[in-house]
Amino acid sequence: MIKIKLLLSRTILSILCLFMGIDLANAASSAVVLMYHRFGENQYPSTNIRIDQFEAHLKTLTSGEFTVKSLTEITSALKNGNSLPDKTVGISIDDAFLSVYQKAWPRLQEAKLPFTLFIATDAIDRNLPGYMNWNQVRTLQKKGVEIGNQTASHPHLPLLSNSELETEIIKSTRRFKEELGFAPMIIAYPYGEYSLAVSKVVRAAGFNAGFGQHSGVIHSNSDFFYLPRFAFNETFGGVNRLKLAGRALPLRAIDITPADPFLTPDVNPPPFGFTIGGEKIRNLDSISCYAPDGKKLRIERLGQARVEIRMDKKFSAGRSRVNCTVLDKGGRWRWFGRQFFVPKIN
Repeated sequence: MIKIKLLLSRTILSILCLFMGIDLANAASSAVVLMYHRFGENQYPSTNIRIDQFEAHLKTLTSGEFTVKSLTEITSALKNGNSLPDKTVGISIDDAFLSVYQKAWPRLQEAKLPFTLFIATDAIDRNLPGYMNWNQVRTLQKKGVEIGNQTASHPHLPLLSNSELETEIIKSTRRFKEELGFAPMIIAYPYGEYSLAVSKVVRAAGFNAGFGQHSGVIHSNSDFFYLPRFAFNETFGGVNRLKLAGRALPLRAIDITPADPFLTPDVNPPPFGFTIGGEKIRNLDSISCYAPDGKKLRIERLGQARVEIRMDKKFSAGRSRVNCTVLDKGGRWRWFGRQFFVPKIN
């Protein structure tokens, strides 16, 4: 009788997972999010993806290897401890440039791929050249495109006071409600710049998740208010990099120091370290971490799971990223990245 009940339970679970698009034999508790800005605007190579590159990305994403889901689907599943199909990918686009509407959306629509558009409302309100207008945003919304908040004026958030941060969110939220009839519950930090003070205001405003611009893999133990995204542009836009990112596995970093990526002069360079949580990782002894200039950093292992990165050189003012990777089975990379922000000293 017990065996029959167990068989029935597994059968019911299999049916539910099939209905929800989850393959039990190939389920995962992680996902990767891609980030784009401009499309076919070759005069802006640092934020642009060429059309031939983007079309190659779409061909790869629809090849059957990857499953593309919206950012809300991804974050909701991982927050609730639910599995996702292995190699789940989310597509995000920042800034609502006109090329999104004219060039990216028709191709994404044809490929039947969901995506999230993060919008800073001031640029649209001011009718700035090269940006979408509210009618175009509404068209995307009605066709099922997920809309996210990117503040009002797209400022450097860690440099603002709490009241200025609140004003940015209040103003953008009001404009979304006026133009679209709702307030987005996910936010992308302009330039990926983040701090614990920013997090406190964003959480208090009722958002469900926040996204940066550092590479890495989202998993169930992630800080859901500082989630990673792999950025793509002309230089870093090849299909091989897309496949590498889409196949990446989480390097589950916990107890991260410093907790705040907003660095003051007395913690630059930061005493950067983290503990590997979750499943046992093969080849952890071969973990490598890289400085913003691409140079390999010196690592010290404390016990079985603690990783300490030793940096002798201070970060320059502005944004700096450190990436840590280790090769796992099947040639898939486990990946953890962190973006730090150093204010300019006047």
